[in-house]
Amino acid sequence: MTESASPYISHPRILVLGVQPGTPPFRIVQIDGQVVGEARAVTDVLAAAAAFGITVHDMDDPDVVRWVGGDKFTWTVH
Repeated sequence: MTESASPYISHPRILVLGVQPGTPPFRIVQIDGQVVGEARAVTDVLAAAAAFGITVHDMDDPDVVRWVGGDKFTWTVH
């Protein structure tokens, strides 16, 4: 019997989408699949998480936060 190895795919509660053009640029934040607001800095993501009772200890943990189109340091359109 052979078993196929499947990669682990995390499903974090927080999803931060890619940078959107604006003055200033922003990223859309989703929690539990619902759009909850815009973030212009990491602190905005933390505030949104706290509003939903989520404590984030590590912004780089893919089980906690998924960053799309960059990471926690990406806040400008390339």
